[in-house]
Amino acid sequence: MRKWIAICMLSVYLVSTTEACQLLKIPILVEHFIEHRKQDPRLTFWAFLKMHYDHPVKDADYQKDQKLPFVTHSGTLTLVFTLDNCFSLELEKWTFPSLEGAPPYKNVFYEKDILTAIWQPPRVC
Repeated sequence: MRKWIAICMLSVYLVSTTEACQLLKIPILVEHFIEHRKQDPRLTFWAFLKMHYDHPVKDADYQKDQKLPFVTHSGTLTLVFTLDNCFSLELEKWTFPSLEGAPPYKNVFYEKDILTAIWQPPRVC
């Protein structure tokens, strides 16, 4: 159940924030291709795509052409944050405590001498 909820939420997010909503127009593309295919049975899908995306022209079905996926770009979700005019940010000077007199750092899992003994440049005889 959680998996399906996650998939639905991700789908809603992607459709609202990216151009993935253009994929919802694929049935319109297929329907328009079938209409063109009725007019010219020799028309291939590749030729149809070239006609509408490579060199589009304003013809009788221009309004339908504009409804095809990725012909026009829709505005995606945009979030804008504005600050109020009376907003002010005050920074204080931070001072760090002195480390003098503190015990040296010793980690059990890191031994500096072992690593420097392993990684050395080759020696010339």
